Amino acid sequence: QVQLVESGGGLVQPGGSLKLSCAAAAGFTLNSYAIAWFRQAPGKEREGVVCINSRGHAIDYSDYSDGTTGRFTVSRDLAKNTVHLQMNSLNTGDTAVYYCAARRDYCSITGRPTAYDSWGQGTQVTVSA
Repeated sequence: QVQLVESGGGLVQPGGSLKLSCAAAAGFTLNSYAIAWFRQAPGKEREGVVCINSRGHAIDYSDYSDGTTGRFTVSRDLAKNTVHLQMNSLNTGDTAVYYCAARRDYCSITGRPTAYDSWGQGTQVTVSA
């Protein structure tokens, strides 16, 4: 399994931005793994947000109804073995614990959490005035 550590969460006002990071432990290269971001709000199921595969291609797990499309962008820094999630125009509906997860090579087409083998501990994002 891949050891993953998230960081960058916090409290932000509506309309603000945050950049989350997911660092993979040394010895696990992003060229061999897909990294996905999930989020889980209180009382709700964990849902996929976005994934970036081992070749750097991203797929969006969100549907247009939750409004993350176009506001959230995934990227990776191979030199630092880190994947980032840039979140803009945040609203209260984005409040959740955000997790990164890994699986070999390709993103899961379904985006189900069970498709991923390794998970970070999560980082809290709270959007509030």
